[in-house]
Amino acid sequence: MEITHLGHSCFKIAGKNLTVVTDPYNHPKISKKMPKVEAQVVTISHQHQDHNYKEGVRGDFLLLDSPGEYEVKESFFQGIDSFHDDSKGEERGNNTIFTMEIDGVVICHLGDLGVELDNEQLEKVDGVDILMVPVGGTYTIDAKTAVKVVNDIGPKIVIPMHYKDTGIDIPLDPVDKFIKEMGETPETLDRLKVAKKDLPEEMKVVVLKS
Repeated sequence: MEITHLGHSCFKIAGKNLTVVTDPYNHPKISKKMPKVEAQVVTISHQHQDHNYKEGVRGDFLLLDSPGEYEVKESFFQGIDSFHDDSKGEERGNNTIFTMEIDGVVICHLGDLGVELDNEQLEKVDGVDILMVPVGGTYTIDAKTAVKVVNDIGPKIVIPMHYKDTGIDIPLDPVDKFIKEMGETPETLDRLKVAKKDLPEEMKVVVLKS
């Protein structure tokens, strides 16, 4: 499996049998344009411009944008209801967390999570290998809360997303704030190639260049 960061909360996850694109974006405050990409599955965590640009993805894909369980080409997907804020959705509505098992590796994309996970949600994300977590604050959990969420889930690999970066004019914190809170030295990669047998025994942070 190969994971590429296309910017913001958008990733391309290429497995043996299918390619997934998460939270494609098209927003006036993101000057970076989404690269051309084709997929068989597109996941959308919520209906905001910087997360729901399905028109930017090519191919005859299955769109997943709500809670539920799905199976596509021997891969398994689960949408989990959550909140976009810490006021039970009163400020920014709901958010769908997606877990996906591809090539035996379990990935969790938290979308624009705005609050810590409750016990029921934690049960549903039990066994996650790779966690994509928002860390920029303002519209999602901040760096400190992100660390708490990471530790509650306990993945093997942590990939931060939704932070201040080149071409993103949204009031977010830089990824360095999260790295400092984690107290870890991250590995910075152009893309992550991983197989189930190669997952690390100890948790590590991977920052993917976009």
